Amino acid sequence: MTHEPNVTPAEEQVTESAPDVGALQAERDELFDRLQRLAAEFDNFRKRSARDLDLARKYGAERLAQAILPVRDSLAAGLAASASGDADGIAKGQEATLRLLDDALASAGITEIDPKGERFDPSKHEALSMMPAPNAAPGSVLEVIQKGYQLHDRLLRAAKVIVARGEDGG
Repeated sequence: MTHEPNVTPAEEQVTESAPDVGALQAERDELFDRLQRLAAEFDNFRKRSARDLDLARKYGAERLAQAILPVRDSLAAGLAASASGDADGIAKGQEATLRLLDDALASAGITEIDPKGERFDPSKHEALSMMPAPNAAPGSVLEVIQKGYQLHDRLLRAAKVIVARGEDGG
């Protein structure tokens, strides 16, 4: 470092660091621009996500609705056929309609809970009553009054059941 006559060491240090201030300001400006772009990208992402969520809510049942429409058509055809009074044909039509409905539910991930003979499970079954049953294990399901349903692993409706009671009444 050479000292010029009339320049103090502190002034010399300020003069040498002046280009550093310019570089720091340029870096600050670049970082600020990047921050503004990221904020804009995040805002666009948030808006897109909200739009996608709205569409999912609005049209989320579309696949199930498409699967159920043939069931509705079959029911309408069954009502028209009932005018003829053919009981056998009506029964076969109802069976076909039930199969269509079961297929539609299965395609949406909805499965039936039919626990007859299984051990009572309070997380999937609702006990309506208990009955003595010498030929059944205590705590097992004797009769299913109303089947239950679950969507994948989430319970939609518990199966309503009658449970076998042991000899001691419990």
